[in-house]
Amino acid sequence: MRGLTKTGGGTSADRSAETAGQPPVHAGPPPVHAVARALVRPVWRALPRWALITGAVVGLVPAALSRTADGTPETWLCLNLLRASALAFAVGLAFVLDDPARHTTATVPVRRPVRTGLRLALVVPLAAACWTAALFLIPAKSRPPEGAVTLEAAAVMVLALASALAAVRYSESGEPGIAISAGLVGAFLAAALLLPTRWEMFVGPSDPDWNDSHRRWAGVLVTAVLAGALLLAEPLRRRRTAFLAQR
Repeated sequence: MRGLTKTGGGTSADRSAETAGQPPVHAGPPPVHAVARALVRPVWRALPRWALITGAVVGLVPAALSRTADGTPETWLCLNLLRASALAFAVGLAFVLDDPARHTTATVPVRRPVRTGLRLALVVPLAAACWTAALFLIPAKSRPPEGAVTLEAAAVMVLALASALAAVRYSESGEPGIAISAGLVGAFLAAALLLPTRWEMFVGPSDPDWNDSHRRWAGVLVTAVLAGALLLAEPLRRRRTAFLAQR
């Protein structure tokens, strides 16, 4: 008789809910914003800060050199100094997704787009601040058109981020930053030296192709943004593998 009067499993709240004729209440998963807020500190610690700081410092040096010239430096010189700054910032950003522990965190309950998006959200404002500082280091009288040169810098830096996203998605390397930065510098030099005149990217403000070249820069930026957005999503193959493993 004792076995017949033994109560079933479940918490007291569930049993009272069942007695009242209501379904038991179970806590659901926490909202994404709460998870992201909890991850801010560990993600900040995991950032490759030395690579990012080095890229920022090296990127500010060319812009600062414009202040050392006797008299007012030429706009063409300052434009190339800013392009060198943008490349240095982009090389630093190429390391943003480097994580030696990447394969040990692949099975955590937080999806990769949340972790990766949080890294980008922490780094992008810092990159924007560094670029703003580089612009203001150039003397106002010698500064090239800010919007056009900022478009070039944004295209190069977003291209570095999209390349890092591609490396994380399609390779097993935990630290692809070195390969990405080398490829980025090579592509930058090839675009500067090898492109034919009608496709030239690096022209001066007085060049008649100035506007056309920046239409091409805009195309590079839009393509890099779209590619990065697609690469940020969780790979379908991994989702399917995880689903089959759960079954």
